[in-house]
Amino acid sequence: MNAGPGALSPTTPQARHRKNFCAAFFKKRPLASLERAAPFLFGLIALALWQGAVWALRVPPYVLPGPLAIGAAYFGDYRVLDPALLSTLTVTLTALAAATAIGVTLAVAMAASPLFRAAVQPWAVILQVTPVVAIAPLIIIWVNQPFIALVVCATIVAFFPILSNTAAGLAATPPELLDLFRLNGASRWQILLLLRLPSALPAFLVGLRISGTLALVGAVVAEFVAGSGGFASGLAYSIIEASYRLEIPRMFAALVLLGVSGVVIYALLGLLARMLLRRRGSA
Repeated sequence: MNAGPGALSPTTPQARHRKNFCAAFFKKRPLASLERAAPFLFGLIALALWQGAVWALRVPPYVLPGPLAIGAAYFGDYRVLDPALLSTLTVTLTALAAATAIGVTLAVAMAASPLFRAAVQPWAVILQVTPVVAIAPLIIIWVNQPFIALVVCATIVAFFPILSNTAAGLAATPPELLDLFRLNGASRWQILLLLRLPSALPAFLVGLRISGTLALVGAVVAEFVAGSGGFASGLAYSIIEASYRLEIPRMFAALVLLGVSGVVIYALLGLLARMLLRRRGSA
């Protein structure tokens, strides 16, 4: 049967291009889909092995609960765990916002003044390497408001990656572009707002993604310290309370909520970074 006049012959360039495109699409598509599904498949396999080991070895729940016992503990106590999660996330997001404002402000000031950079940078490093669990009791004593004290502790943990990455991005502005702006008579503020800050955006977004998870860690550590002093708030206090009562499945349920929250924060900040960089590239 002869093909119609509008049909493409397999030997035409259009047909060969379509054939190559389809072959490449179906060759790469399964691999990309498998890569996206790999974390979920690995998690399901790990959970199945965990539950199977608990059943096979008859491990009591107060030693190591299985995933089914952890799920049952969550659904049996979600009215307490969900508000505790909300409290922890409120501290985390507030601390992340404060860390972003402080880190960017200090990075801009350090980029504008070498003297300010020399004066502030060593103290920022000292504050970063000091364990927050060591200074959290002092902060909780000095600050009368428990929520503000928790935010301060989490901010101390979270601000340094934003500061260091933003400062590095500001310092890595291409010198040829700086010369171009200066030759065209741009002021220092114009260079900062129109060149240096946009150039530092990728580095800032990397620091923001790191600080998002560190803010959660700082909030949990501060809640542990505050919970030891009787301040009942957040998932950390739920973990302490469950440990005192030997409710190990409930402890694991709170830990799972913390882990999932960290993954969600990291993924959302990564999505935000891709959106901003894509918009910046298309601008």
